[in-house]
Amino acid sequence: MQRDKIKVEIKKLSHGKSLPLPCYATMQSAGMDLYAALDDSVILNPLERLLIPTGIVIAIPNGFEGQVRPRSGLAAKHGITVLNSPGTIDSDYRGEVKVCLINLSNQPYEIKRGDRIAQILITPVPEIIWNNIEEFYAKETARNEGGFGSSGR
Repeated sequence: MQRDKIKVEIKKLSHGKSLPLPCYATMQSAGMDLYAALDDSVILNPLERLLIPTGIVIAIPNGFEGQVRPRSGLAAKHGITVLNSPGTIDSDYRGEVKVCLINLSNQPYEIKRGDRIAQILITPVPEIIWNNIEEFYAKETARNEGGFGSSGR
């Protein structure tokens, strides 16, 4: 089954010119890899966070958002993840895409120019119209008000 396609304008900044555009690792990947547009390598120490530039500016169409998510391999193998996951890029943002990484391991981790540091998804976002009501007559569910661990371990 073929996926829907949308055009998204992208501009490489001077420090990102030699890096690939965000791309899918496989034909069925949901996210596209983002690359570190660093001049020099940086060390991300345990429990430290850094804002890593990607060297790109994108124009997400109205009605969509960008979601910046961790790469599973970086998280599982090295404890490196996106701090505000998923990071949201609004359709009216026109600055450089940056990724806030945090090292949750007990070992320093080196980030080099061109490393794949996160992935981005462009997803539709409907406009919500709230229906403010006095009484809530929604059908009861098995969960109801249970949250934060109510469904078990």
